Amino acid sequence: MSRRSDQRREAAFALYESELSGRSLEEVLDSRDAGELTRALAGTADENRPELEGLIARNAIGWELDRIAVLERSIMLVALAEVAFPESVPSESPIPPAGAIDEAVSVAKEYCGSAAPGFVNGVLDAAVAELRQNPAGDE
Repeated sequence: MSRRSDQRREAAFALYESELSGRSLEEVLDSRDAGELTRALAGTADENRPELEGLIARNAIGWELDRIAVLERSIMLVALAEVAFPESVPSESPIPPAGAIDEAVSVAKEYCGSAAPGFVNGVLDAAVAELRQNPAGDE
């Protein structure tokens, strides 16, 4: 698997599987024969989960974090990890925030319910705006 879009999707699926199965992320990634980008994105999202979930929670107005579907939350974690921590992602040129949002919305369209793409888009758009005002790690 070489397409970056595929690896972003696989990173979200790995986080999803790890959370639902209770298996470690590393075990899930090994079982999926994950590529470098998949490992970097999933690992960065997992390592920074409290901060990234805080971003999601603050920007998912009217939603408790535990009420957001695990796959939707995983998709958003991957997108935010790539935007907030570009230095953790192997790439010659980081994806622009709008590109990360578009990729996340595409995955949500394909694998989640009909309301998910709009929800994911809205939360990520607001979270990226918050990141621009207060970059990750500048607390």
